[in-house]
Amino acid sequence: MPEPMKIAALLERLGRLLATDAFANGLQPVHWEALRYLERANRFSKTSAALTAYLGITKGTVSQTLKALESRGLVRRRQDRKDKRRFHLGVTAKGRRLLAADPLAKTREVISALSAGEQRALGDSLETLLRLRLAEDGRQRFGMCRDCVYFAARHADGSPHFCRLLREPLTGDDASAICVEQQPKPGAADDDEYASPACSRHEIDPAYAEFSDG
Repeated sequence: MPEPMKIAALLERLGRLLATDAFANGLQPVHWEALRYLERANRFSKTSAALTAYLGITKGTVSQTLKALESRGLVRRRQDRKDKRRFHLGVTAKGRRLLAADPLAKTREVISALSAGEQRALGDSLETLLRLRLAEDGRQRFGMCRDCVYFAARHADGSPHFCRLLREPLTGDDASAICVEQQPKPGAADDDEYASPACSRHEIDPAYAEFSDG
C-alpha cells in the first residue's frame, strides 16, 4: 500500500476508535465535541453559529445537539443584552463535571506513554496535515486568542490584554481560549483545533461569559 494511503487508513481507523469511545455516559460523539468546544471557546465564540462553523455540520444537527445537552442540564443559553435575537451558550457546572470523564482520556493516556520527542513529532505532523487538509477544502480552523494578529499583550486598555479587532479587553483566560475571529500571526504555532468553515464577525455581549447551575 502506498505510504499516503497507509497513513490515511490509519487515521480513519483511529477516528473510528475515538468515535466508538465517545458513545459514553448517554452521549454521542457530537455531544462531546460540542461540550469540549464550548468549554474551550472564549466569550465571543459561544454561539450556535460559531459552534456550527467549528464542527462543520448543519444548523439543524447543531440545534438538535444543543437541545439534547440542554435537556440534560449540561449546557445553558442566555439572551444577549444588546441583541435579543442572539443567545450565548455555556457549559454548566454539571457539564464540567461530566467533562472530567471525557472519553478522550483513554487516548490521552496512550499518547502520554510516548516520549516527549515522539509526542512533539506526532503533534507537529498532525498539525501540518490538518492545515493542509483544511486549505484543500477552503476551510479555516479556530485558533488560540494569543496567537492572533489582533491580540495585544499587556495593553493599556486591557485586562491585561486587548483585542484590536473587537475593541474588547481580554483576560489571561481569554488569551488561552479559542476564538471564531482568530487570524493567525505569521509564524504562530498551530494548535489542535477541529475543522470549521469560515464564519463572519458578530457582536458579543461579554456579560454572558460565565455559566453555572445556579
